Amino acid sequence: MAITDWPEDERPRERLLKQGAASLSDAELLAIFLRMGITGKSAVDLARELLNHFGSLTSLFYASQTEFCAIPGLGPAKYAQLQAVLEMSRRALQEEMIRGGNVLNSPQAVKNYLRLALGGHEHEVFYALFLNAQNGLIASEELFRGSLTQMSVA
Repeated sequence: MAITDWPEDERPRERLLKQGAASLSDAELLAIFLRMGITGKSAVDLARELLNHFGSLTSLFYASQTEFCAIPGLGPAKYAQLQAVLEMSRRALQEEMIRGGNVLNSPQAVKNYLRLALGGHEHEVFYALFLNAQNGLIASEELFRGSLTQMSVA
């Protein structure tokens, strides 16, 4: 059944607008992103299929274009949109960390920040973090990029 045939209070987009994004499941959020299903599957059905196929939102975000486009109904345009959303989210969180004066005062905090900054890279990266005297992040910068298994730092 098409989502437009669902009761209005059960439709993901309408629920998001009334109750907020946090009230939706991963599949419902993904369905809003997908916008449309394919013949015989609503956007929610397709979203559930994607989550089952990849196992998690994280795995979906970091899937290769080939893996993503292997799912019927998904192509390069939707893959590009997904990657753009991921990059915008990453940049917004980095910006928030820098402006908010978040302190990187533990190995776990540094690890979390670097997972955000570098997550999904399929190659070695030499990354510098510039901190103030209170371990607040001033800036971060990718200095060198290598191959899948090695990097030369000059």
